[in-house]
Amino acid sequence: MSLAIKDDEVDIVIGALRSDLTIFMNEWRPMFSRFHVIIVKDPDLKEELKIPEGFNLDVYGKPDIDQVVGSSISILFSGYSCRYFGYLVSRKKYIISVDDDCLPARDPKGFLVDAVAQHISNLTNPATPFFFNTLYDPYAEGADFVRGYPFSLRGGVKCALSCGLWLNLADHDAPTQALKARQRNSRYVDAVMTVPARSLIPISGINIAFEREAVGPALVPALKLAGEGKCRWETMEDIWSGLCVKIVCDHLGLGVKTGLPYIWRTDRGDPIASLKKEWEGVKLMEEVIPFFQSVRLPREATTVEECIIEVANAVKERLGPMDPVFARAAKAMLDWVKLWQSVGSSSSRSSAV
Repeated sequence: MSLAIKDDEVDIVIGALRSDLTIFMNEWRPMFSRFHVIIVKDPDLKEELKIPEGFNLDVYGKPDIDQVVGSSISILFSGYSCRYFGYLVSRKKYIISVDDDCLPARDPKGFLVDAVAQHISNLTNPATPFFFNTLYDPYAEGADFVRGYPFSLRGGVKCALSCGLWLNLADHDAPTQALKARQRNSRYVDAVMTVPARSLIPISGINIAFEREAVGPALVPALKLAGEGKCRWETMEDIWSGLCVKIVCDHLGLGVKTGLPYIWRTDRGDPIASLKKEWEGVKLMEEVIPFFQSVRLPREATTVEECIIEVANAVKERLGPMDPVFARAAKAMLDWVKLWQSVGSSSSRSSAV
């Protein structure tokens, strides 16, 4: 798949929660080697990173995070949230991020899936959030709009976010994974679709790409659970971030796609041991989803930053009294907007480490 962009328009952002990235980087070499890579080390990780040679990359650790954002705010970037620091310091048009326990997948014919190319294709082709096309992505090769699809809507809108999927270990929550411990996802559905406007989606940070200037400030590391761990099913930061970015996209008339590309997610962690840590998040979602379904942003909010400030204020007012975790999330969202305005939008910084 040929890319309709220049190599210098893409940053690959990796949050490093494990020290030895040798296998991970070598497996991804065919896709990553032509692009700049940003690796952000989890501030809680004590071991030195092991990274093979042959990549154009910059590595950031806790001292760099503290220097750029200040030690009082650097807590935002612990655990899986460390990758958000990469979003902040990147200056590229597109960002692609995959978890460090994932490898390239193969399609049903045995060919290696170029996740980077597919994400870029998703982002550079329009999205259709206002009218669902039953042949999925009408801009894909061999597809088109179906009969009855309004011609006035066939131009689509800008796609700002691409959400890929996973083979092997699907992104279940801890209760589901514990109940179906041996279940693995082997279904490869060769399709991309636009998520309809006003429909929420549990966006997983495991395999995503986005246009940085379009929605970067909306991908916010805000919801931290009290017992948050180092497995995906022990966290909810990406789910919260995804809800924020989806309602912002709906308000600003931008599109979100899901489907291809697939990646191969390796087994990791003990879901039964994780139940206690994530159960708080599972319960909170019963309050969070009705809130986001009801949020309507004012017409005066015309930028992503303004939208996130509005959401943060609503979170503080309506959810804050229910649980302190929401009040902390609202503050983190406001801190993130200030960071994005002072750091994320400033001139390019020299890289560290």
